[in-house]
Amino acid sequence: MPPRATPTERQKRLGAELRKMRLAAEVSTDYAAGLLGLDRTKISNIESGVRAITPERLRTLACNYDCRDQAYIDALADMAGDRKRGWWDTYRGQLPAGLLDIAELEWHATRVRAGLAMHVPGLLQTDAYARALFAAALPPLSRMEIELRVAHRMQRQQVLHRENPITYVGYVHEAALRVEFGGPKVMRGQLDHLCALSERENIDVRVIPFKAGAFPGAGQSVIYAEGPVPQLDTVELDSAHGPVFLHGQSQLDKYRSHLDWMEAASLSSAESRAFMADIARHL
Repeated sequence: MPPRATPTERQKRLGAELRKMRLAAEVSTDYAAGLLGLDRTKISNIESGVRAITPERLRTLACNYDCRDQAYIDALADMAGDRKRGWWDTYRGQLPAGLLDIAELEWHATRVRAGLAMHVPGLLQTDAYARALFAAALPPLSRMEIELRVAHRMQRQQVLHRENPITYVGYVHEAALRVEFGGPKVMRGQLDHLCALSERENIDVRVIPFKAGAFPGAGQSVIYAEGPVPQLDTVELDSAHGPVFLHGQSQLDKYRSHLDWMEAASLSSAESRAFMADIARHL
């Protein structure tokens, strides 16, 4: 298989898991290469996501690395065998790669928890609200770039409504509900949309009121995407330069605790819905 010029975050993650497995087994790249009949540089390329690996070869490596977690191996084999283009690939070359990586992460997640303080989570936004957010970007985006981002964001939301939707929990600070992106009319529509979505069985919107006080990472946007097995969970953090993806065990533990704290500080689902509806009524 020819090498990839720019591997996706998911492809890089598969390679990183194979490297982690090899190092845990204290096996050299030369030994791994010998198992597959490859030269050692190709093993390095597989572990960096630059080169693909078949599910069969992945299972050969896992067996010889003495990995006995069958659910983990099966999940990695599924990643290796997934060669289909996703809907997000239609935006490749038009939008930053990081935005496509977020869409792919959500598409393959089983459950997503998101915590935001200054704006509504992307999967819960209306198009008017998303447009107002993108219009505030620096450096300024052209009208075409804004509309591309809005269209991409709206398509991301299909994970909530497809035949096998993900389970989604959004922790939203009261500040995000009161910042009027796009003005009162847009914000009222956004709040009504949140209330409607929160009625869905697979979506839980939880509000953290001002009176709850401090919480860890206040102001930081966090997405915690659960994979098919816990080892493949991923954290995505927003930054001014694009998304940052984390999957070290200590990092996963930290952000799970971060979101658990936010959940403990938030209102119940029903209280949150009433809280949002009350803000909308006063706009």
